[in-house]
Amino acid sequence: MMKNLFGKTLEELQQIMAVNNLPNYSAVQIADWIYRRNIRSFNEMTNISKKNREFLKENFIILTTRPVNVSESSDGTKKYLFPVSADQFIEVAYIPDKNRKTLCMSSQIGCMRSCRFCMTARQGFHGNLTAGEIVNQLLSLPEKESITNLVYMGMGEPLDNLHEVMKSLEILTNDYGPGLSPKRITVSTIGIIPEMRQFIENSECHLAVSLHSPFHEERKKIMPVEKIYPIKDIIDILKQYDWKRQRRLSFEYIMFRGINDTPAHAKGLVKLLNGLKCRINLIRYHRIPGVQFEPSPDDTIKLFKDDLNNKGLFTTIRASRGTDINAACGLLSTKNKQISHTK
Repeated sequence: MMKNLFGKTLEELQQIMAVNNLPNYSAVQIADWIYRRNIRSFNEMTNISKKNREFLKENFIILTTRPVNVSESSDGTKKYLFPVSADQFIEVAYIPDKNRKTLCMSSQIGCMRSCRFCMTARQGFHGNLTAGEIVNQLLSLPEKESITNLVYMGMGEPLDNLHEVMKSLEILTNDYGPGLSPKRITVSTIGIIPEMRQFIENSECHLAVSLHSPFHEERKKIMPVEKIYPIKDIIDILKQYDWKRQRRLSFEYIMFRGINDTPAHAKGLVKLLNGLKCRINLIRYHRIPGVQFEPSPDDTIKLFKDDLNNKGLFTTIRASRGTDINAACGLLSTKNKQISHTK
């Protein structure tokens, strides 16, 4: 079986060149062709000798996939669907907003963490994406040149696939790849402590933590990970690091009516995050089938935001996008998976 070079870091490409008695500099050339020039044929790599191109063709492939479906919202948001097997799909959301063009990327096929409010969690876990499958989400899209920001907030828990996520970040942020600034990339987590430490210490990208309740017993009911990694322990660890202006720490907080949107919750957040340089993003909940949670009213969300801001926590409300195209994570892929099973 021929080895796929797409998704290999420069170091891995150099190792492959060495094992096959090819020039070390060919690794830089190949990386430039596949990550910067988006070339998928060895024949087009004209600065590599014909003899070596023939050898590469006989022993390696440059395999990528293109989306099989795209849905476009009235607000310009696009939801792309990528196949990863005969009946498994992942989603990527393109979100344009004035000069900011954000791509919301997936790191896993489904998710094992069972958060009660999440459609992806209801799919179960079906595997980790490779670094190549993650990088492909950006480089296969027609909007790739206009993307200004990446967020690993799509399907899956990125830190449950830390090795491949870190490889994808290396490719995306290096000069041999697209050369994106780490300050334009945010990785989200529910708080997998050992891997979170590794990420903080080995990456310059921003970190976003899914919080959703400041209270242990309540968070445990909606996020089972709280049983293993309590939010208090997560915060204690985050306070050990220096969150400078160049690197942002944020907390994602989905607002559920009558569950986590009261003044007591605002007070609990202030107490929990005291002394930590961070921001809070309040998110309107979007209903998913089979889940009884309701979104908090807009006026409740605004009062909650004002309460937190008045108490010194920088808080914003994230605008809802793509609500007319099943833009919430997991909805589109679940629908297509169900269709493929009925064929």
